[in-house]
Formats: sequence, structure tokens, C-alpha cells
Amino acid sequence: MSYEIQATVREEQGTGASRRLRREGQIPAILYGEGQEPVAIAVDHKTVYYALEKESFHTALIKLTLNGATQDVIVRDFQMHPFRQQVQHIDFQSVKADQPLRIRVPLHIVNAENSHAVKLQGGRVSLLNTSVEVLALPANIPAFLELDCASVVAGDILHLSDIKLPEGVTSVSLKRNENLAVATVTGKKR
Repeated sequence: MSYEIQATVREEQGTGASRRLRREGQIPAILYGEGQEPVAIAVDHKTVYYALEKESFHTALIKLTLNGATQDVIVRDFQMHPFRQQVQHIDFQSVKADQPLRIRVPLHIVNAENSHAVKLQGGRVSLLNTSVEVLALPANIPAFLELDCASVVAGDILHLSDIKLPEGVTSVSLKRNENLAVATVTGKKR
């Protein structure tokens, strides 16, 4: 899925200016990247708020239009209000198509309901990590990674090496020879 966001340059900065922006339905934001100065920008709150609810938005390449020029960016960070449904601030990083990025990608369990552990041993597959840090070119960043649990039995521990990574994507931890545990399987051993 592709996302497009319109942005404007913020002339005023500071707490008071940010509050005025939020009252007007805007979010104070920052755009930064390698080889460019950080730019204070403002984006539409409604557009970003509903996009942030989608998991794919956090790893997607976003087309950000600023002063008529469009560039590819990713969401690096955002802050929410403690109790209101309001985005306080968001950070965008511009990316270059030929430079790999380090980014956290969500991890999904698949086929657990068909496994021996769940069907016959009354078990459950529990994630220890909900995301995995990967290194990939911007065009190759997956929306999520899948951990296939079709053949697990009670007592199994699944590691990073059990995740089938798409072509052009490498795990940062595996590159450092750290095969971390990502999921455990519980249930009665029979």
C-alpha cells in the first residue's frame, strides 16, 4: 500500500506555536536525512492519525510532498498524547533508493493453529519479540515477517534463524551471530 502526505514548512517553532498548530488540526513534525538539514514541517493530523493505526504505515515508503517536491520518507518516531487520541509530534527520515536502512519490522505467527502443539497438546505459541530489526534497501522493506509454526511441538523455542527472510533482507542480529529467541511453545508434553 502506498501513502502520500502533504506537508508545509513551519515558520514558527516552540511550545506555543506547536499548540496553535494542533488546535488547527496540524501536527508539528521534522524531516531529516543524510546530507540535508533538518526541516520543521507540519502535516495534517487526521491523515497521519488514521495512517498510524495501520501496521503497514510504520514500514512503508511514504511519498511526502513539500513545496511541490516529492520525496520518499519513512516514519522514524512519533509521540502520542497521554490520554487524548492525538498525535503530538512525528519524525520523518528521507531515504535514498540505493542506501540500505535499519528498521524494525513486525513479526507475525502463521500456521500455529495447525501445529501439533496447539491441536493435540493444548499449547500456545507466544512471541517474545513483536518485531525484528532488519537491514534492507527501501524498496525491499517488507510490511511484516512471518514465523511459520506448522511443525512446532510443546517445549520448542523458535529463533531468528527460523524466520524465512525475503530476498534482499537481512537480520541485524543474525549478522552479528546472535540467534535470539523470538517465540516459545507451551503445552503438555505427552
